[in-house]
Amino acid sequence: MEFTVVGAGAIGGVLGAYLARAGHDVTLCDKDEDHVEAVNENGLRIEGDQETFTVLVPAVTPDELVAREHPLRTVLLCVKSQDTRRALQPLLHLCDERTQVVSCQNGLCEDIIAELVGRERTIGCFVNFSADYLGPGRILYAGVSSFVLGELDGPITQRLQDIQSALSAWGPVEITDNIWGYLWGKLSYAALLFATAMTNATMAEVVRSLPHRQALVELTAEVLDVAARQDITPMGFDDWEPVLVHPRMSRDDEALAEQWERLAVRMAASKKPRSGVWRDLAVRKRHTEVDFQLVPVTVLGEQFGLELPLTRYVIDNIHDLERGGELGWDRLDGLKARYEALYGRHEQPLT
Repeated sequence: MEFTVVGAGAIGGVLGAYLARAGHDVTLCDKDEDHVEAVNENGLRIEGDQETFTVLVPAVTPDELVAREHPLRTVLLCVKSQDTRRALQPLLHLCDERTQVVSCQNGLCEDIIAELVGRERTIGCFVNFSADYLGPGRILYAGVSSFVLGELDGPITQRLQDIQSALSAWGPVEITDNIWGYLWGKLSYAALLFATAMTNATMAEVVRSLPHRQALVELTAEVLDVAARQDITPMGFDDWEPVLVHPRMSRDDEALAEQWERLAVRMAASKKPRSGVWRDLAVRKRHTEVDFQLVPVTVLGEQFGLELPLTRYVIDNIHDLERGGELGWDRLDGLKARYEALYGRHEQPLT
């Protein structure tokens, strides 16, 4: 198959490397000129515990891709959610009836892509593996995790099966008739990751903090409230089980505590003990994806009369951190205080 990977960083670089190594026609596209130059000169190096390899694959900048005037076939869009429109808009004249765009991103970018290229050319995607851009031509990869493809309206189609077959070069890709369930399941998990990023502690340390657990559980439940109002059934993945959080009346504290400990164990074993959100704030000093992940949740929540106070607290704190505020446990203490003011103090923390 012919693939154009737009955004050849952590996720796109890994997928593009495995596809190219398997013999597929792959072009990488990235706005980082140093990265493009390094890949063209020395190949793309994937570094991980399971294997380390270098693959020769052509790389271009967005301007160079446009100048080629070659119609796009299967596009793996792997840019940050806030860059979706900016990355795709210049390529629209390269899209024809055979073009299909797969959103390998966080958030609900499928809606933006469908607005630009048409719903019939848009393929939903849930991806949750750990990787990081180390520098020009180098990607750190922690290994196979979850990857799910789905049509926006649910049917299992031949094109899904074709992409699934090609991406088997990377690992076990699944197909679903409920891609929105996976996307909303990940949004609830994303709320937790944004909360962990408000401090310098590791993700596992925050998840294991019993004094903050009730507030963190309710934070994720707020996101799941919005999914429920849309009749979406959120899906679990990689030791994250939304069904144990929501609906609240069926919550089993013991089962939930066991699941959070499994999640903490997974997080502690990762080569990336802190989230990409934390890295954006603490290392790269750049804006996070909060405005394209949690903010849209609150906008939808308003339409259903949901206030989502804990979600808004996290958004406000992430914005403050983007402006240069200091990371610290006091921000999680504030989340806990907001929860207790709204819902009352829980007598027995989830243990």
